[in-house]
Amino acid sequence: MSSPFSTCITEYLDAQQVNYRLLPHQRPATTIIDAAQQRGIAPSQMAKSILLRDMGNLYALACVPGDQSVDPKKARAILQCRRMTCVELSQVPEITGYQVGCVTPLLLKHPMAILMDHQLVTQKTITISSGHNMAGIALSSADLIQLCQPTLADLCR
Repeated sequence: MSSPFSTCITEYLDAQQVNYRLLPHQRPATTIIDAAQQRGIAPSQMAKSILLRDMGNLYALACVPGDQSVDPKKARAILQCRRMTCVELSQVPEITGYQVGCVTPLLLKHPMAILMDHQLVTQKTITISSGHNMAGIALSSADLIQLCQPTLADLCR
């Protein structure tokens, strides 16, 4: 798929022969609601990716529907950690390889656990970031699960 928004994510999906649809934005999205409106979808169809860290610097990426919040206590229980907190926004690019607002569960800079709320799996099609603030990607939830091999669990507050 040739596009002015070609990123490492679109190139990876092309190489894996995964069907997807690029969802260009008219302007950089500033919130989940803004991104959903620009993509013409409901926020619940978006995978919001939140970077978490435990006290020993174990990282995990928690993916929940865009209209939900991650419960760090639930992530902690799944990973059997004493404490999990959200990573400071200034550290997100260094750890994930993506700017804040563009984090996706694919091609992360450092290996880490990927946790995905089971509500995302109920969506036939979900959207993730393309790695660029001017476009999202719609793909089947089955393809995303196949590509990132997450632990499926109840992660929402």
